[in-house]
Amino acid sequence: MGLTLTWLGLIVLLPLSALFIKTSEISLERFIAIVTSTRTLHALQISFGLSLAAAAINLVFGAIVVWVLVRYDFPFKKGVDALIDIPFALPTAVAGIALTALYAPNGWIGALLAPLGIEVAFTPFGILVALIFIGLPFVVRTVEPVLADLDQELEEAAASLGATRPQALWRVVLPSIWPALLTGFALAFARAVGEYGSVIFIAGNLPGVSEIAPLLIVIRLEEFRYADATAIACVMLVAAFALLFVINRLQRWAETRGAKA
Repeated sequence: MGLTLTWLGLIVLLPLSALFIKTSEISLERFIAIVTSTRTLHALQISFGLSLAAAAINLVFGAIVVWVLVRYDFPFKKGVDALIDIPFALPTAVAGIALTALYAPNGWIGALLAPLGIEVAFTPFGILVALIFIGLPFVVRTVEPVLADLDQELEEAAASLGATRPQALWRVVLPSIWPALLTGFALAFARAVGEYGSVIFIAGNLPGVSEIAPLLIVIRLEEFRYADATAIACVMLVAAFALLFVINRLQRWAETRGAKA
């Protein structure tokens, strides 16, 4: 236990403590002025708002992907299953460059969308696409083992009692995988909030338009405005701790439900 706590303190707690100590050097009025400035608030709104939207989209489509992977057999299934993990292994900067090349006005997909008046690259929409890309595996890999372990005889029993297919999905399947879905949603949201590498290339990074909070922190560091950077980082850090707490509670809830079942 002592070795574990020492290692945790050196690797995690000490850097985080230094962040709060550095922020404490500024006055409360200065801190409030930094985090409530128009540029900072917009950057936080972009980061948290689009992260929430991306996690919600991944919640829906991730569940569909999991259902297909678990319940159906089709050609190249293993290859498709392996593709889900690409965002885990791919460097985020490479992902950002690839997405920008695809969705730029002269890219393969962007060129098809441009005549329709749809702009993806260098807009907040592009940020959303990047966050969906990096967040999907968290939902899929969290829900997949739970659905795979779910006994299909429960659905058959519901059908024998007169339940329609939608009713069986809603009353039998969904309650069983709901804790895992919420955990996957929280993980995808937490991952998206702090994403940097895959976003900066496709975002356009225009202040007040498509600038994310992590990029604003880097800009403030490059400007030697360390107080501004640490103040924004503290806001992000507190939000991350809150998300981790929620994730932990969801995991305990899922374990409790599983034990009772």
